Amino acid sequence: MDAEAKRTVLRMFTYGLYALTVPDKATGHAATVNWVTQASFEPPMLAISVEKNSRSISLMREHGVFAINVYRSDQKGLAGQLGRRYANRPDKFNGVPWNTDVTGAPLLANALGYVECRITGEADAGDSVVFVAEIVGAGVRSNETPLTMAAAGFRHAG
Repeated sequence: MDAEAKRTVLRMFTYGLYALTVPDKATGHAATVNWVTQASFEPPMLAISVEKNSRSISLMREHGVFAINVYRSDQKGLAGQLGRRYANRPDKFNGVPWNTDVTGAPLLANALGYVECRITGEADAGDSVVFVAEIVGAGVRSNETPLTMAAAGFRHAG
C-alpha cells in the first residue's frame, strides 16, 4: 500500500469536532473527538471511536453513558483545550460551564447542541474502541456553524 496516498485520501474525509463528555465525580470529564456518526434512525443511535489510551473509555464503561456536544465554529481554542491528554492536563475541564440532564453527562453551555447517549455495545477497532449508543436526550442551544477539523486546522494522521 502507498502509505502517503492512504494518508492523503483519509485527510480528504470530512470530520466535525465534538466534545465527548462523561460523568466523573462532581467535575465531569471531556475530550475532543472527531469520529462520530449516526448509526441508526430507529432507534436513534450513533457510533463513536475512542482511542484505547483515553481516560474516557474507563468512565464510559463505568457509567454506561456519554454526551456529544457540537462545537461552534469559533471554539477552536476550547476544542484544543479539551483535546489535551488528561495525564498532561487534568484540570482541562475547569472553568468550562456545563449542566446535566438525562444521563448526568456534562452538557457544554456554549455548544451548538448535544445528544445524550446510553451505550449499547462496543467493538475493538485496532488502537481504538468503537462504541454504539442509543440517543436518549438532545438539545439545541444555537443554530450557528459547527467547527470542522479542516476549519480548525487540525489534521488526522491517517
